Amino acid sequence: MLQTAVVIGATGLTGHHLVTLLLHDPHFSKVKVLVRTPSFKQRPGLEEIVVDFNDTNSLSAALQGDVLFCCIGTTIRKAGSQERFRDVDFEIPVRCATLARRQGMQQFLLLSSTGAAAHSRNFYLRTKGETEQAIQQLGYSSLHIFRPSILLGARNEFRLGESLGKVLVMLFYFLLIGHWKKYRPVKAATVANAMLNAAKTATTGVRVYEYDGIKELGSKH
Repeated sequence: MLQTAVVIGATGLTGHHLVTLLLHDPHFSKVKVLVRTPSFKQRPGLEEIVVDFNDTNSLSAALQGDVLFCCIGTTIRKAGSQERFRDVDFEIPVRCATLARRQGMQQFLLLSSTGAAAHSRNFYLRTKGETEQAIQQLGYSSLHIFRPSILLGARNEFRLGESLGKVLVMLFYFLLIGHWKKYRPVKAATVANAMLNAAKTATTGVRVYEYDGIKELGSKH
């Protein structure tokens, strides 16, 4: 049976790749992208829905589908404050996941981060971990969590911290082995393909993918 995919965070680096893959995959008959402002050109199979992520009623109507992909995310610098960052990286994903689950959606795929942990002293990683934790409690029969390190690809925005991180990580790339291997950078396109392939599996329960898992799943066609 053909499915309808719903994507939040579709304008980001990974989300953009994911939408393109979904539109070309025969497993999905429709791709719904939820955005704050119009961002996409009209394409067959694509439905762009401008939403207010704080408006529960309109958001619920937009979240009707079979599979929910969450690629939304920002940085504290871009957000302007920790409070605003948390609104984007915790409140929106958890709110969307909650509303979609209430309507019977069973599959959720979340783009998180390496090191995400609800007990972390780092605000960014703690927020990511709390997001994972909150969504796990919603009872999705199939939940896939992706924890890439630095994402490689051409962004529309410049992120100084991420750019410096890329330089350092690439310098020490081959020293990142064993426990440290999960910190290797990975192409956003690879992560998007891994998310797509995971969505087409019949696996149930909670699955967490770090570098090795993402590379393995993301290399399949």
